[in-house]
Amino acid sequence: MAIVAQSSKLSNVLWPVLAWIVGLLFFFPIFWMVLTSFKTDADAVKSEYLLWFTPTLENYLNMTENYDYWRFARNSVITSVFATIFTLVVSIPAAYAMAFNPTKRTKDVLMWMLSTKMLPAAVVLYPMTFLTKSLGLFDTHFMIILVLSLINLPIVIWMLFTYFKEIPKDIIEAGKMDGVDTLGEIKEILIPLAWGGIASTALLCFIFCWNEAYWTVRLTTTDAATLSKLIEGNRAPEGLFFGRLSAVSTAAVGPIVVLGWFCQKQLVQGLTFGAVK
Repeated sequence: MAIVAQSSKLSNVLWPVLAWIVGLLFFFPIFWMVLTSFKTDADAVKSEYLLWFTPTLENYLNMTENYDYWRFARNSVITSVFATIFTLVVSIPAAYAMAFNPTKRTKDVLMWMLSTKMLPAAVVLYPMTFLTKSLGLFDTHFMIILVLSLINLPIVIWMLFTYFKEIPKDIIEAGKMDGVDTLGEIKEILIPLAWGGIASTALLCFIFCWNEAYWTVRLTTTDAATLSKLIEGNRAPEGLFFGRLSAVSTAAVGPIVVLGWFCQKQLVQGLTFGAVK
């Protein structure tokens, strides 16, 4: 009994320490990026200024005054919000149909959708660029919103399908017996019951849209360019400007980190929806 008690005490100490170590390892790159953002480009590459240096706001002032940060940030918000909304509008009915009216091919369709995420983006870069330019949609909000929605549809449908499967089918059947149509079932029964899962899925979709860099960089120039394009623009033949690059990166990830921090409770609840019955 004494050995078991000692082992339990050791576990109670070891696991929290291990969790802190892992957490600090994940946090360190963010800390270093923020720290570097307050250095000049010259100080950022000097080893003697790794930790001790004179902080400056030069990079942030340069970002807002010369790089039009707010325009890029506004484009990121517009494309991420509308892409998330459009993705949910398509995904909720699709997941509803697969969860409550499955066919023999439902699992095959789900696997096929998931397999599209394994397609290398570079394979379709030329066709996408050619089509967008031919249709006059290159560097437009509409095209970026459409692309971001299509990219995230498989994951969002999969997540919503998992949440919806946890809802008793009898509730949906009861609604049908009361004369509720399909749209009414989704609006009045399904969404309220699975609101936690839908909210967490929407948050993850928004984060994916905000962080998308490959397509937003290659399908935009100025009008619809997002913060990813601004980060990519801090390159030059002379090399990377680490101070400016860190400031822009901090300003880009800051809003999404804050959003995730304030919504972490809802996110965890949504991700564990139906895990314990």
